[in-house]
Amino acid sequence: MFESKKVTWFPSYGAEMRGGTANCTVIISNTMIGSPVVFTPDILVVMNMASLDKFQPQLRNKGLLFYDSSLIRKPVLRKDVRAVPVPATEIAGSAGNTKGANMVMLGALIAKTALLKKSSIAGVFGDPAGTIGKTVSKLNADAIREGMRYIETT
Repeated sequence: MFESKKVTWFPSYGAEMRGGTANCTVIISNTMIGSPVVFTPDILVVMNMASLDKFQPQLRNKGLLFYDSSLIRKPVLRKDVRAVPVPATEIAGSAGNTKGANMVMLGALIAKTALLKKSSIAGVFGDPAGTIGKTVSKLNADAIREGMRYIETT
């Protein structure tokens, strides 16, 4: 939305949120979005093995698969997808914030796909209110930059 794109998201977080296969569909488009439901995504981001097993079959042929290679050590990957291993949890841990692994992965996705402009990161995490907001925003922006750096240097 920051870049005037159309955006929708459709979370599915039931009991799975506590370590299973919670998921969220995100659509970013230059044109109007007809439905938040996607049956065969172009891009899949998975953070654990259970999610890889469950959602990889839905990824379209020649789709882009980002996975956390810190946690998914020996993945069985489809031959018809383009896999992008990112040690997101390891990178986030090195920066002192393992909770930022998802932001590291977002940075990797931005760097690999150019889906969003790198310059938008500063604007999105601009000037939040309060000390806690500023701290979290800085941690998130730093984690995204680390994910971008990983893709750009590997």
